[in-house]
Amino acid sequence: MKKLVLIFLMVASITACKNANENKQSETLAKEKSQNATGEQQEEWQYLFDGTNADGWRAYNSEDGLPEGWVIEGETLKSLGQGGDIGGDIVYGKEEFGEFELSLEWKISEGGNSGIFYHVVEDEKYDAPYYVAPEYQIIDQKGFPDKLETWQSIGSDYGMYDPEYDEEDLKEVGEWNTSRIKFTEDKVTYWLNGKKTVEFVPWSDDWEKRKTEGKWKDFPDYGTARKGLIGLQDHGSFTWFKNIKIRKL
Repeated sequence: MKKLVLIFLMVASITACKNANENKQSETLAKEKSQNATGEQQEEWQYLFDGTNADGWRAYNSEDGLPEGWVIEGETLKSLGQGGDIGGDIVYGKEEFGEFELSLEWKISEGGNSGIFYHVVEDEKYDAPYYVAPEYQIIDQKGFPDKLETWQSIGSDYGMYDPEYDEEDLKEVGEWNTSRIKFTEDKVTYWLNGKKTVEFVPWSDDWEKRKTEGKWKDFPDYGTARKGLIGLQDHGSFTWFKNIKIRKL
């Protein structure tokens, strides 16, 4: 009898150890699966738009929620092309961000033009986000009807830093792209479909020279904010956005 009890206890002990190891392996696997491509835990990221509602998004310089030119369509946030140089842009108004990493997916209609703003400041003296906010350029690079300057090209820091990209790597119009912006006070990098397009040091001598001699020379507050809102541009095109997420650095 004692032998049977001893055997039973040994089997139970082995089974318990096996289950513990399996549970530990499952926890490790779950933890690994929760990591994104850069190795950070997903819980560090917060979704600004998860495909279900537009909570927090509203027209620039407004408190009234999404303007008529934006809708939720098939789990995407879509601009209807009613905006222009002034008007039509939206911001995520719940929180300001200083140093951050932003990731999102987008696609654009033929000949389309749009952009991603950050460090957006709202004030009646600013007619549009670009008076203050830097812009990651989104555009139909292959099919835009007008000639594009390099600083207007896809993945550029619009009006400031030219992008580096390979024509053959550009997605066809209507296909999904992934963009990423990583902003710290030491360095800024832009990415398009996994490839770096731009790198610069904000507020450096080089940055100041480009600002005062280029596109933004008549916009004294451009790029001066150290934190602000995230914004999306409607520049007269159908543009779709999804999986908009951000993490603070």
